[in-house]
Amino acid sequence: MDLFGIVGAGLMGTDLALFIAESGNRVVLCDNDRRALDISEQKMTTRLKKYVDKGKMVQATADEILSRIVIHANLHGFPDVDVAIECVTEELEIKREVFRQLDELCKPGVILASNTSSKSITAIAAATRRPESVIGIHFMNPVRAMRLVEIVCGLATTRETFETAKHVVKHFGKEYVEVRDYPGFISNRILMPMINEAIFALYEDAGTVEAIDKVMKLGMNQPMGPLELADLIGLDIVLAVLEELFKGFGDPKYRPCPLLKRYVAAGYLGRKSGRGFYTY
Repeated sequence: MDLFGIVGAGLMGTDLALFIAESGNRVVLCDNDRRALDISEQKMTTRLKKYVDKGKMVQATADEILSRIVIHANLHGFPDVDVAIECVTEELEIKREVFRQLDELCKPGVILASNTSSKSITAIAAATRRPESVIGIHFMNPVRAMRLVEIVCGLATTRETFETAKHVVKHFGKEYVEVRDYPGFISNRILMPMINEAIFALYEDAGTVEAIDKVMKLGMNQPMGPLELADLIGLDIVLAVLEELFKGFGDPKYRPCPLLKRYVAAGYLGRKSGRGFYTY
């Protein structure tokens, strides 16, 4: 298992591609947005430079890591991959189209994985002629630091595919949990309502951004406050996951806060846009 294909050069795709290359594997990173690829390449170069400047890595190692990553504006190279991982935006039809293409291009026996944080693996798999090979491998952000991965089997996913996914996760030194194919899985089903409630607290003027985060950090011993964490995840992603939870369960406890919708509409997406609940 040497060549990994990553579709999507956004925050997670970039982070995952670099992490896989750091682990000694070759990566093909694909995105049909050339600008996204340029930004991704710059981010990876900048991050490795920081490691070198801090003495955590020598320049030769950084150069070797970058040499393992090949960037394409299409799915060129995917016929050779051993594992394909989709990291595109949290929109089901976009993901299904990616999987249709992967189904056409990837060789038999390759597992087709989605890094989705909320969408149905069963629905994604139904877009292919090999649903038994489709699985969710949900890495947490940031990939390098977070130890846990959720492995999500769809209705048709075989145990053989699950065992291969386990091997991939263990290969990267991560812990895994097997979760059912419900909206938000386990992590976001629990996390997103907390973040949403923090946004409601801000919306209702229960406290400032700083006060809300301080309560959760110092009072509940969380490493990051919920609003700070939302900015890290991306407010558009938080909104997409909450909408998926609300649609999937039909429970009003998942209703996204109107303030969150306003921020996303304004383009205040968090760290990646330079402004969210905080300014960066």
